[in-house]
Amino acid sequence: MSRFLNVLRSWLVMVSIIAMGNTLQSFRDHTFLYEKLYTGKPDLVNGLQARTFGIWTLLSSVIRCLCAIDIRNKTLYHITLWTFLLALGHFLSELFVYGTAAPTIGVLAPLMVASFSILGMLVGLRYLEVEPVSRQKKRN
Repeated sequence: MSRFLNVLRSWLVMVSIIAMGNTLQSFRDHTFLYEKLYTGKPDLVNGLQARTFGIWTLLSSVIRCLCAIDIRNKTLYHITLWTFLLALGHFLSELFVYGTAAPTIGVLAPLMVASFSILGMLVGLRYLEVEPVSRQKKRN
């Protein structure tokens, strides 16, 4: 396996662990969301919205961790890429369309993580395509 894919796997595990922490925080105390993320309209954040955010974050975390374990599974790889695209779209829309988020570190951090992850996963697609061919050449 290429060094790049190993680094990507480590990145996915790290992001997954951080997301699990955010999930726990969302279930424990919903003030976390309006103090850190949705500072533009904090009155819209309630316990139900926080738990929904927590479940969505947990699902993304599990998918990303599974991808790190089986990074050669192309279907899982594409689904993982979509988790980052959806997260990026969500935070950009909350920031620029709905005005519920302000450009604070609480929003800029997930935007940067999603952006770097998308970039890394798009580059990683090339390594997924190249390695099976090189394996077959070695066997012949």
